[in-house]
Amino acid sequence: MPDATTAETKQGRTLAHATPETAPLVPGRRAFFTYQDLGVTGASKGHMRAQVTTAKRGMTEPTGWHYHLCESQFVYALRGWVDLEFEDGRTVRVKAGESIYIPGGLRHNEIATSDDFQILEVSVPAEMGTQACEPPAKR
Repeated sequence: MPDATTAETKQGRTLAHATPETAPLVPGRRAFFTYQDLGVTGASKGHMRAQVTTAKRGMTEPTGWHYHLCESQFVYALRGWVDLEFEDGRTVRVKAGESIYIPGGLRHNEIATSDDFQILEVSVPAEMGTQACEPPAKR
C-alpha cells in the first residue's frame, strides 16, 4: 500500500503533508523574509504554491511598487501584520487572523510589517513572477 503522504491521484498530483520539521526553507523574493515550502508545488505539479513567510525583522523600507505574474495570490496572516498599498489608492493593514486575495497583475507595495509578521501565502500557478513597476499616478 502506498504511503499516504505520497499517494498519487488520477491527475498525477500527490498528497502533501508538511510539518514544521519537514517543510524546508527555500529562497524567496525578499532577503528580510524566510520562506518555508509546504510541498504543494511538487504535489500539485506546479498548479499552486503554498508557503509560510516569516519576517526576520520588521520591514525598514517599502518593497517598491510591483505586481505578480500569476492568476492569483492569497495571503492569510498567522502573526503580526503587514501594510499594503494598492493602485486604487487604498492602504490595507492585514492582521493576524485576516486574509487578502490579490488578483495577478494588481499593482501594490508592501510598506511595513510588524517584527513578528508571519503569513501563509498561496499562489496559482506555483510559479509567481514579480515585476517592478512605476507607482500609480497620485489621485
